[in-house]
Order: sequence, then structure tokens, then C-alpha cells
Amino acid sequence: MTQPELFPLEGTKRELGRKESEKLRDELRIPAVLYGPKVEENIHFSVLETDLEKILSVNKTKLQNLTVEGKEFKTLLKNVEFDPVTDRALHADFYVLDPESPVTLKVPIKLNGVAAGVRDGGGRVFQPMRIVRVRVLPDNMPSQFEVDISPLEIGDSIHVSELEMEGIEPLDDSSRTIVTIAPPKSEELFTTSIEPDEDLLDEEAEELEEGEELEEGEEPTEEGEEGDEESKE
Repeated sequence: MTQPELFPLEGTKRELGRKESEKLRDELRIPAVLYGPKVEENIHFSVLETDLEKILSVNKTKLQNLTVEGKEFKTLLKNVEFDPVTDRALHADFYVLDPESPVTLKVPIKLNGVAAGVRDGGGRVFQPMRIVRVRVLPDNMPSQFEVDISPLEIGDSIHVSELEMEGIEPLDDSSRTIVTIAPPKSEELFTTSIEPDEDLLDEEAEELEEGEELEEGEEPTEEGEEGDEESKE
């Protein structure tokens, strides 16, 4: 588990309104709002789009040392609204942290190393869980959980219960699987599905041999019938 770093961020107070927000976006600034348990009134401001993109480019818990009109706030980037077509940020929510108030987070999980089952046995890494939800006080807040998978053999798994969670309350089921080492894709199933059945080939070969033993001009007969005309009289 690693601790998050503080990103310095400068905000500028803004006026409310749709036209004002559109004007800010034209100036490459993103409208934002600041709120928290000890904030008496929400603060509306804007930040440079490039600064927000720098924060979003890191797949970790995002904390900021935000300054608005000379006043500093330790914040958590709580939510970002994106344009569904251009994927450009439209609005951002910043939460002011309070040392005594726990927060709910989605913390990324990073895998480190090469699993022994992959390196030596040709296995495959399957990670069904990439984010874990936790509740934690700001001082114990993790930026991400790092998991060393190098000792894992084929069939081995790591679960939520095995993460370093001192001072942290997990909100996901502790039995959930984070990562498992699956066996290599078997070629046997594929090859047997397209190869002919050897026993069936042997039976067909025997039938062919029996047919070849018929004398020239002799017709095969149905079961229970004789081929000799005299025997029918």
C-alpha cells in the first residue's frame, strides 16, 4: 500500500450559470465545485484543463493541495463529468478532507512481478477485480494497493482479505478474488474436436475389407436373405 501525493492546484472563483461555464470551457478552464463536512457553503471555481488532465492521467487516489483566493484546502478529486462524445472533462467535484471524517474511496489495485505459473508453466494472469472500495480516515488513505504476484503458481489466487488493510475498512467482500493464475489454453480439446475417431475409422476399414471379399458380379444380400436363386424355390 502506498500513500497518495499532494498535487498543487490553483483555482479561480467563478460565476454560476450555463453560459459562464461554456465560456470557461472555451478558455480551456473546467468549472468545479468545492464541498466537505466542514465547508459551510460550497465554493464554485475553475481550474486549468491541463492541470485536471495531469491529475486524471495517474491511476491512483487523487489528492490536491487546492488554493482558491489565497485559501488552501486539502482535497480529494471526488468526481469528474465527461462529454459522452468528445470525452472532454465538463465539470469536477473536489471534496475537502477532514481528519476526523472517514471517506469512501475506490482504490486501484496494481499487480507487480511475473507469476511463477506464467513464467514456468505458460499460465495466464486473470484479474477480475481492479478496484477495491474502502472506508478510511484521510491520514490512512492509500493511493493504490500493490500486489506481488511473482510467487503464484497455476491455480493460485489472491483475495481481498490478503490486502494490507491496517486502519482501513474494506467495503467489498473479503472473499472476492483479485487475481488468479489460470492454466494455459489447452490445445488438446481443439485437436480432439477436429481429429476423426480412430475406432470409427477402424470399423469403416473393416466394413470396406468385407465388401471387397464379394465375388465379381455378386450382389450383397440383406440380413436373413440368401443370394442363391435355387434356395428360394
